[in-house]
Amino acid sequence: MENTGNEPKDLLSDETNELMQFTYASQGERFLNWLIDNIVMRFTISYLSSYGIVYLLSLISPPVVTEIANRNLTTLFVLTYFVAIFNYLCYYTVMEKLFNGRTVGKFITATRAVKIDGSELAFRDALLRSLCRLIPFEPLSGFGTLWHDAWTNTMVIKTKNY
Repeated sequence: MENTGNEPKDLLSDETNELMQFTYASQGERFLNWLIDNIVMRFTISYLSSYGIVYLLSLISPPVVTEIANRNLTTLFVLTYFVAIFNYLCYYTVMEKLFNGRTVGKFITATRAVKIDGSELAFRDALLRSLCRLIPFEPLSGFGTLWHDAWTNTMVIKTKNY
């Protein structure tokens, strides 16, 4: 059948096509997101949570805090490691869920994380993305498709057109 241009338009498919057109965030934007978010985590969240934990421990048992600080560096290292992992999971999961796929870095670079179909991240999606980021060599996947995107069927897109 020949197209004469007088056929009715399929409004639903045209609307869907417009919604499915995303501009992916560049590797530079993704790196900047990572850098900003790590600075925020290290210089705000980590200090605040560490201070809070030491304060609570000192209220519960001051000798334990003194012992850990003076002699037991292995315990201090392990405690610090678990606090860092907890902070990392909480930061990314809470930020990406509560702020529609955005973290501080993504706000600054005008990007956000969404599901492959363009819909908003569910709590499960944000948590899985955060857990995947903890895989030891995951940052090296930045030279291709980041594992925390590929394994969770998510992507990072631009929220503004420049």
